[in-house]
Amino acid sequence: MTTMQHDSIDPVPLWGVSFDMNFRERITIEPGKRGGKPCIRGLRITVYDVLEYLAAGMTPEQILSDFPDLEAEDISAVLAFAADRERKLSSTSAP
Repeated sequence: MTTMQHDSIDPVPLWGVSFDMNFRERITIEPGKRGGKPCIRGLRITVYDVLEYLAAGMTPEQILSDFPDLEAEDISAVLAFAADRERKLSSTSAP
């Protein structure tokens, strides 16, 4: 049985952005905008919108092409935000 050591491997950034980025700098929640849903940098593009596009099979490059106001870092922030929210949901629902 072969074991792999991961100690010396640096995490590979997604779209040139490290996962340790602070998504809170890019994800905003404003009560009067899009019903208070989490949006990207105060734009009217929600986290849910981007997640839905990714789930439908769009590539990050296609999303960036369709929405020129977005940056690659925004897509990474959306994924980090979703992962953080899932982690919080999982930890509160654990028996």
